[in-house]
Amino acid sequence: MREKIHPTYYTDAKVVCASCGSTWTTGSTRKSIHVEVCSKCHPFFSGEQARILDVEGQVDRFYKKLQARQEYVDQQKVRDDAKKAPPKPVSDLELGTRATDALAKAGITTIAQLMAKLGEGDEAALTIDGFGRKALIDSKKKIRALGYDLPETAGEAA
Repeated sequence: MREKIHPTYYTDAKVVCASCGSTWTTGSTRKSIHVEVCSKCHPFFSGEQARILDVEGQVDRFYKKLQARQEYVDQQKVRDDAKKAPPKPVSDLELGTRATDALAKAGITTIAQLMAKLGEGDEAALTIDGFGRKALIDSKKKIRALGYDLPETAGEAA
């Protein structure tokens, strides 16, 4: 080791807390140390979490923002769930008797099932007997009018 490059180490350095005034000794390169908060007066260590100093309502503002964010996330989730899987019957689309009966014969009774079929492509929906191009276009328009998002491959014929 090189000589005269290391600071002096004090084994009896005095530490003083500015908040509560408690003192103790420790080893340090400084003779005296002044700290603002120690383990005796800090709310985390003392268990007095309610004693957090609230300067100009910053803690309350933080909790309000946190709550607002959580409410926004919950509302967004409800909206997304409502757009993805509508449990409504196909008859709510008012496509007409022939198209509704054709879908019922094919086993499609809900809008969610129809949207799944539309996700396979327009040609898959047109293979249903009695369900033609006009019914396909009308069903897409009415699904969009209800506020639901069509699957990616559903935009071919419209």
